[in-house]
Amino acid sequence: MIENKPVFIALDFADAKTTWAFLAQFPAQQSLAVKVGMELFYREGPQFVTELKQRGYTVFLDLKLYDIPHTVGQATKNLARLGIDYLTLHAAGGEKMLAAAKSAIGAANQTTKLLAITQLTSFTPDELQATQQLAVSLDESVVHLAQVAKQAGMAGVISSAFETPMIHQATSDAFLSITPGIRLQGDAKGDQSRIMTPQQARKNGANGIVVGRSITQAPNPVAAYEQIIEAFSEE
Repeated sequence: MIENKPVFIALDFADAKTTWAFLAQFPAQQSLAVKVGMELFYREGPQFVTELKQRGYTVFLDLKLYDIPHTVGQATKNLARLGIDYLTLHAAGGEKMLAAAKSAIGAANQTTKLLAITQLTSFTPDELQATQQLAVSLDESVVHLAQVAKQAGMAGVISSAFETPMIHQATSDAFLSITPGIRLQGDAKGDQSRIMTPQQARKNGANGIVVGRSITQAPNPVAAYEQIIEAFSEE
């Protein structure tokens, strides 16, 4: 993991057994940052996250919380007690919901960084307009939601690296822009629409990236990870 500029490996596996087998390929002393999403968390539960933390991993729990403020606040408090490093919520839940989550972090006496989802990287601009019937463009929606998130005290947002420069301009360089949809040159897009290479994300100012298939489905995951680390960190 790059200091203060993490490369999260998306652990998009069906169960803990498969996940541990994958992680066992990496040197024991290597400090890894990993993302646990809904599929794995709903299968294995909080104990799996606890074990990841006990083994020294930086853990990004990607559950995209979205509900009334009280419910999200209580859920955030419970999740923060797992000692996770990052947690996601939907910015579309509004400033009150996000603020309730921020308050819950303090109540749980934890330092979990909260990241707000702006618009999913699987959306194309046309799909976004058709689904949400927005009166503004995708870019304008992302910037607005980033500003709402910053006002509510979030540490940053999740968005495409395409939008990172706009987000930093509308908020600050210190406001984190963590970007999924990262692929190595020539890799399949999968179900992502707005994708970038690690080099492109770095040049756009991303504060961290999330990489799944380009590592997890690579013939040599360790080599692929090291290639991405080098590409994202080089000046």
